[in-house]
Amino acid sequence: MNYWRKLTRKEISERIKDALSKNVDYHERSILGIPASHLDENVFNKDATFLNNAPFLKTMVDNPNHIGCHTMGDSEPFFAGTQKLEQELLGIVAEDILKCNQGQYDGYVASGGTEANIQAIWIYRNLFKKEFGANYNEMCILCSNDSHYSMYKAGNILNLDVVTIPVTENSRAITRESVEKHIRSAKAEGKKYFIVVANMMTTMFGSVDDINVYTEALIMSGVHFRIHIDAAFGGFVYPFSSNDGAMTFENKHVSSVTLDAHKMLQAPFGTGIFIARKGLIDYVFTNEAQYVSGLDATLIGSRSGANAIAVWMILQTYGPHDWFEKIHVLNYRSNWLCNQLKEMGVDFYHYAGSNIVTIRAKHINKELAQKYGLVPDKHDGKPMWYKIVIMGHVHIDHLNPFLDELKAIN
Repeated sequence: MNYWRKLTRKEISERIKDALSKNVDYHERSILGIPASHLDENVFNKDATFLNNAPFLKTMVDNPNHIGCHTMGDSEPFFAGTQKLEQELLGIVAEDILKCNQGQYDGYVASGGTEANIQAIWIYRNLFKKEFGANYNEMCILCSNDSHYSMYKAGNILNLDVVTIPVTENSRAITRESVEKHIRSAKAEGKKYFIVVANMMTTMFGSVDDINVYTEALIMSGVHFRIHIDAAFGGFVYPFSSNDGAMTFENKHVSSVTLDAHKMLQAPFGTGIFIARKGLIDYVFTNEAQYVSGLDATLIGSRSGANAIAVWMILQTYGPHDWFEKIHVLNYRSNWLCNQLKEMGVDFYHYAGSNIVTIRAKHINKELAQKYGLVPDKHDGKPMWYKIVIMGHVHIDHLNPFLDELKAIN
């Protein structure tokens, strides 16, 4: 591990205190040129004594603005201390979790997985345009039917068509035949450049795409392509429950990855993470942002430094070994649930290594779904599936009453 280690509460607090001391202090200096500031003291008391024992809240009150991408060199000097902790966070994710070579990545803490996915697609759209003179109608987004709806948002915003690959009903898998067929159809309609989004645990099923199915078909077809991994849910699960290096930067075809810390890490909302191979984010430099030191290559622009600190705190509190153990406890509970459902004859889907279990809707009535907060695959019309997500607070003692009631109606 290059960056990731377990720290004590005292060590974390001291690191954050030191980082904040390296940020601008509006009380000590007369800062006239930037609109960003600490939170309004008439509402948020900067000197509240409890903040001394709450480093995240203290960072929120200090309100560092992490505009820009701090893996690229120059950034706004006013918040250099907390930017350094964001750089460490990105190192943990890119190098220690996703196996990127040291320093060979760029990235930032985004507002969420949707933004991070759009950021990736924006980069590759611009890359194809700049490097090959491609028109937008010659490009498309290629993904499975189970992919997140942010692909459609990206297509709409970036003026790109979305080509979706159907998945098999029971395995939720893309097939080589289907991928080849849709690539041929897209080529017949003039598509030459493919922005592929492969899933590392889909939102509804926790399924993982076979990335080799995409790459082999795309190479054989002779088209240009880039592959982005949507690991918004699975990024902090699948690398710890699987040895599948094909979904990390060990695979030369993987160009970028999205993760969401506000899912499995239980960080505050607004803590998506975007990681791309070094140099790719250059394609979305906003040269008009001349007043920003180092310019800006992010979709969001200004963003909360406190959110980056929150994710850094969580990862450093656990360390790699405790996090590995946590994921395996969740896997144990997921497998236990699956075994109970098998014994009951209830149809379900579970991808090995995932902490999502999805049950056929025919076994669930409306009252049971509402009582236990099960999420359907669709709210408009009759659902086909309901999912259970095994988070840290979902113990077997919580699952047993649900299973008793499920058994009573089946």
